Amino acid sequence: MLTISIDPVAFTIGSLTVRWYGIMIGVAAILMLAIISREAKKLGVTRDIYSLFLWGIIGGYIGGRLAYVIYDWEHFVVNPREIIGFAGLAQNGMIIGIIVAALIYMRVTRMRFSTLLSIGDAAAVGMPLALAIGRIACTINGCCSGKLSPFQYFPGAVIYAPRPPGAPLQDWYHLTTQYLGVPIYPTQIYHIIWGLIVFAVVWRFRGKFKPEGCLAFFCFCLFAAGDFGVRFFRIGEPLLGVLHQAQVLDLAILAVFLPWLIIRMRRFKKQALVTELANGAELEQSHED
Repeated sequence: MLTISIDPVAFTIGSLTVRWYGIMIGVAAILMLAIISREAKKLGVTRDIYSLFLWGIIGGYIGGRLAYVIYDWEHFVVNPREIIGFAGLAQNGMIIGIIVAALIYMRVTRMRFSTLLSIGDAAAVGMPLALAIGRIACTINGCCSGKLSPFQYFPGAVIYAPRPPGAPLQDWYHLTTQYLGVPIYPTQIYHIIWGLIVFAVVWRFRGKFKPEGCLAFFCFCLFAAGDFGVRFFRIGEPLLGVLHQAQVLDLAILAVFLPWLIIRMRRFKKQALVTELANGAELEQSHED
């Protein structure tokens, strides 16, 4: 049996508590910025990258934190001081927050939509890897955990060690006593594996999706499909039947971006065919002349 007993607190400096969650999120953000910068330059985009990234960080935090608070409202309604913090961010909320922030930035700076989509393609390369690293933070933090598992061994189950005597409750795992010391589904690790798979697929197909924006849409759809499946094993209150709130958001992402992806690719291929036929006709006409 795989037992997780890592102290979520990495170290303390006086009254400042530094958790592994914050460290891993910082690593994920830095790595994603490096990948976005590299891929955007390949796509010919050299402006607005860092400004848009900053807006994305702000939007991702607001969206991720808001969704996280909504998911665990029963906890935060009795602990309102914890609403503003960095100890938990909901993945789907982060994605939606980043998209909204990017659209606002485009509006404010009058950026061309095609440029925003190109930067989105660059971000799609790094996003799955960054989210996978973020799930390492979730694994250590104990949040986003799975339901009670009938299995006794990994990968069907993991055990979070009970809080040691004397450890502050707020500094230990974000799990209720019911889920400590018993086998639960390792959903955070499932998310990590899926994030790495999506990263590998997107990396393989980068530069092959046309026109701009299609790689980002493909990434969103692929990620949402896997997230939808994993969440059946996670703790959470159903919103629609057996579906959790995050699963409803996954379906919304698929409903928006999958048709958009198909339509854009078909239009691009149709336009490319028309252009090719027109060029062929001009070449034939020049030969006749």
